[in-house]
Amino acid sequence: MDASHLLIIAAIFVVAILYSSVGHGGASGYLAVMALLGVMPEVTRPTALVLNLFVASIAFYRFYREGHFAWRLFWPFAVASIPMAFVGGMITLPTHVYKAILGAVLIFAAARLAWNLKTDAEPKRPNIWIALVIGAVIGLLSGLVGVGGGIFLTPVLLLMNWSETKTAAGISALFILVNSISGLAGNHQQFAQLTSDVWLWVAAAVVGGIVGSTLGSKRFDSLTLRRVLALVLIFAGMKLIFV
Repeated sequence: MDASHLLIIAAIFVVAILYSSVGHGGASGYLAVMALLGVMPEVTRPTALVLNLFVASIAFYRFYREGHFAWRLFWPFAVASIPMAFVGGMITLPTHVYKAILGAVLIFAAARLAWNLKTDAEPKRPNIWIALVIGAVIGLLSGLVGVGGGIFLTPVLLLMNWSETKTAAGISALFILVNSISGLAGNHQQFAQLTSDVWLWVAAAVVGGIVGSTLGSKRFDSLTLRRVLALVLIFAGMKLIFV
């Protein structure tokens, strides 16, 4: 195993810790790692979604067990996003278009990670039709790019004051899981592109997900570390857009 493979494994482990601490699967981080280390675009999308399945499952279990989940808030977003993630997964964009969209997603993810979204106001429930539209848009974009959508849903829930922080993390974890499954179903032709190393990457993600979600669901404040990761995402996003 050469140095680049070891670097990918270590980076995936760190990304899984950071993202799972806030209820995310880490797809945008995995995409950034693979983009920076020269993994082919047709490999990155299915690989990121596979890693998402494991880390989001662990994160959801941890946050749910701690009581940080609200089914009534989750389902309107999920019911619209799942079919649209499948549609997005079926679409294979030209490489330059994919790189531009992914670059924009990574920069957005960096802003989300660096910004500590909190509010002391009492959360309110969203209008169901607004939730359905938002879920559909996030689902389509998630399937196109190869993320679970939590990086978009969490800031929406917090900015609109529809949820407190840890409940938003629990909701986003399950949202990421169902969208990743749907996106992979729509993108099943690219499974053949997965590398033989993917299970080593999965192992690193699982261990990182256990560590991060355990800390995040109880007491871990990862804001400073997430801001460091945000710099990496910005660099990767700019690289994809302009190089």
